[in-house]
Amino acid sequence: MPWFTVAVNIERFGALSRWPIAVAPMAGGPSTVDLVLAALEAGAFAFLAGGYKTADALAAEMAGVQAGTDRPFGVNLFVPGEPTESPAALASYVSSLGPDAAALGVELGEARWDDDDYPAKVAMLSADPPALVSFTFGCPSAEVVTALQEKGTLVAVTVTTPEEAMVALRFGVDALCLQGCEAGAHRGHFENDDRPDQDRPLYALLASVARRTRLPLLAAGGVMTSDDVVRVLRSGAVMAQLGTAFLRCPESGTHAVAKASMADPLFERTGVTRAYSGRRARGLVNDFMVERGSSAPAAYPEINNVTRPLRAAAAAAGDPHRMSLYAGASYRLARAVPVAEVVADLVSGLPA
Repeated sequence: MPWFTVAVNIERFGALSRWPIAVAPMAGGPSTVDLVLAALEAGAFAFLAGGYKTADALAAEMAGVQAGTDRPFGVNLFVPGEPTESPAALASYVSSLGPDAAALGVELGEARWDDDDYPAKVAMLSADPPALVSFTFGCPSAEVVTALQEKGTLVAVTVTTPEEAMVALRFGVDALCLQGCEAGAHRGHFENDDRPDQDRPLYALLASVARRTRLPLLAAGGVMTSDDVVRVLRSGAVMAQLGTAFLRCPESGTHAVAKASMADPLFERTGVTRAYSGRRARGLVNDFMVERGSSAPAAYPEINNVTRPLRAAAAAAGDPHRMSLYAGASYRLARAVPVAEVVADLVSGLPA
């Protein structure tokens, strides 16, 4: 990509918000219209999470944001992968979940693959584009990238390794979101496998990718304080992207049990597991993760669809040990305060 284009994109990113802070898309409930609006009002940039929603539901949330502000915002989509290559392992794992379902009095979901309504959401966003569309779990096609760019939308792709960054660059994207291994919830890997050296700490990843491209870089993973924000920006990012820092905010849709668990001394650390979804994800280590994590195969979204009723029943019953308590490695620093206060604290170390 010519340097002139890169310079224009950096300038466009600078115009997205008052502060170089982005609220990450957190699918499954935490990212709400209220959270996005509060972040935009505080001068940050914010993403709506498009994952696990139909195109119509996402369009309704976008309309809710547009009704509350004229400030630019982003939308994130999950790029669909392929059905599992291990159907026998999937069947065995689903069978092992029977006692958990019985304990909660629910039936497990169907072990089905789906595309998360991806084509319909891409078509909707191409017709009514936000300022920025980001993609996770892979790259969109070159045709999708071009269609969005022709509407004036910036396109970003989440990457977890320098190799993924190089792949994304070949698709002509405008920016990269670098996800360090400290980040909470699903790892944004392009492939749902167990490759060596795929869990790169954020600053190592940032240093490696910054040497390879001048594209705008968003940096996510373990960023929780004003010092973290300053360090990320000094390391070459144009924006610090945070999710876990906002999970306990009142505007967040995080379940009350999950919010309480983040402050509960019973939960001492995070771990990475496929137990809940069939994809590697970071969350608080609970009984379900310990007991089931090592046996879960790479089968996403099949396992995610299987465990959805179980997770919902656990939340309703106030059972944190069968919930997916997704959070980043520095979750203890998350506070139960309004979004505006979190943003103000994060930018307190920046030059006026």
